Amino acid sequence: MDTSYPREDYLPVPSHKRDPSPTGLVPPPPRDHLVWSIFNTIYMNFCCLGFVALAFSVKVWAPSGDGRLNARCYNVLATAGSVVLPLLLAALVIAGVIHLSKLAQESVGFFTYQFSPSDDEDN
Repeated sequence: MDTSYPREDYLPVPSHKRDPSPTGLVPPPPRDHLVWSIFNTIYMNFCCLGFVALAFSVKVWAPSGDGRLNARCYNVLATAGSVVLPLLLAALVIAGVIHLSKLAQESVGFFTYQFSPSDDEDN
């Protein structure tokens, strides 16, 4: 048992060893992109990227704090994949329909060719 006076645990903390941050301020919570991840999981779950983003969004609150950048990246990929790919597919379908209509018009012109009477060899 330590009987020395004054005990070290009752001594005041020197000013140079105190925490430099004010005690009244709380750091802002980490950005977890949880709402965006839930939206991507429910509505825009392209290749399950929305679910992966949701998993990383929940992982932000873990003690290690990993997943913040990954949640944002997967949310961007899920949103881009769910918006850009259908637009690209629609553009390809429209281009294909236009191309097929031009081919059909050319083939109609080919099959409706009228031979003149001088081309007949039956005379």
